[in-house]
Amino acid sequence: MIEIPELAAGGLAAGTLSAFALGGGLLRARRARARQQAEIEALRARLDATGQELDRAAAAFTAEIEHLVTKRMPAEATRSAHAHVQVPGPLGPAGAGTDRVLEGLRNAIAHERKRVDAAARAGMRGTTREIQAGLYRLQDVLHGLQQRYDDPELAQTLFALDHENEQSLRRAQVAAVVCGAWVGLAREESHLVDAVTGGQARLVGYHRIQVHHHLEPGTALVSHAVEPVAIIVAELLDNALRHSSPDTAVVVNLERAHHGVTVTVDDAGVGMAPDERARAQRMVAGSEPILLSELGDPPRMGLAAIGQLTRQFDLTVDLSTPSPYGGVRAVLLVKNHLLSYIDPVLHPASASAAPTTRQQEDHEPQPDQVHLVPEGADGTRRRPASPEPAPGARSPFEPAPAPARPAPADPAPEPLGEDGLPGDAGAPLPPPPRTCAAPPPPHAAPRSPPRHSGHSSPPPTRPAGPPPPKGATPDEQPRDR
Repeated sequence: MIEIPELAAGGLAAGTLSAFALGGGLLRARRARARQQAEIEALRARLDATGQELDRAAAAFTAEIEHLVTKRMPAEATRSAHAHVQVPGPLGPAGAGTDRVLEGLRNAIAHERKRVDAAARAGMRGTTREIQAGLYRLQDVLHGLQQRYDDPELAQTLFALDHENEQSLRRAQVAAVVCGAWVGLAREESHLVDAVTGGQARLVGYHRIQVHHHLEPGTALVSHAVEPVAIIVAELLDNALRHSSPDTAVVVNLERAHHGVTVTVDDAGVGMAPDERARAQRMVAGSEPILLSELGDPPRMGLAAIGQLTRQFDLTVDLSTPSPYGGVRAVLLVKNHLLSYIDPVLHPASASAAPTTRQQEDHEPQPDQVHLVPEGADGTRRRPASPEPAPGARSPFEPAPAPARPAPADPAPEPLGEDGLPGDAGAPLPPPPRTCAAPPPPHAAPRSPPRHSGHSSPPPTRPAGPPPPKGATPDEQPRDR
């Protein structure tokens, strides 16, 4: 039988063990709770940090959107018309994806500008077509009046009106060409110097232009290249006249090159800066499309029209070299496939054209000096062969020498003939050798050209005494280059 103290000791021991077990469990529970509390605090701190990061990211994204809308997109829209404008970059990493937005905006603006420009070109083509038709009708009326009346004062007035009409017609024609229209006229084959003279005649201050013709006689243009060359030369000369002093000359040289013929225009004007020259060269090359909105206000269409024509007719214009006179040098190259030949004897150049510095070969017989043999067995006529002349013999195409006059028998003065010159009394002088007809002197009154020639001569030159006509000075307008 167990005694009471032993039972008490056993119960106490069991209670003690239970207390230790309960204390250990309670301690573990407290430690677990402390760890959980720490984790909760860490998660709460992390959540707070994440929230702050999200707030900062949202604020950064909002600032990036605001920067995109207020700064970058307007700059991109302006850059589509002015390439020198710089578009700001994104503020931070949040704006990395906004470049695609700008690209889409750029494509949309380009598409819309092309659509608007096409509509504007179509409207201008229709308008310039009506203007050109009216100016051509007025030109026909003026030419008819010039042929009808012989009064010198009235003729001078009619020539002045015709010149003003030519200038208006040139401006309308240039606008039509820039808008993609046809040049408006079909020409026959013409002397190249006549095309240059036709372009000169359409300008104010044409008397300041000096043309030096160094081509072979008869150098001409094929029919479809006559009017484009005349338009290009007129625009190059117009730029040279507008941007040089009224008391300086504009020098034009027509010379042969390996690949064709060059028309070089040199002025003594203000010249161009390197960036301005580069832009002008791109425009006249015609390699890049040019919108009407890029031509300024008011639009300056001269170089744009040259670019259209050089691309369409395989011509070349170079503006990269400065003029030796301090201004601008423009070189038009007309390639060989656009050149032709016109007999300068049967179809001479216009009287107002500059005479060539080259002469025809002396051994070439003139058409009126060629004798044909009678028809042969094949029914054709052939030019007889020219054998080598004997020593002292004269060529059949060489004009006969003038007969020698007999020397007077005594030292008495030689009697005068009817023309007041020394010679045998009553004996006519021998005729001069037969030569090609020379063009009329430059002071001769010009005639109105026929419509089929396609080139109007410059208005008649005024006498040296009176001052130049009103409006002969260059217009004060922005530079077309």
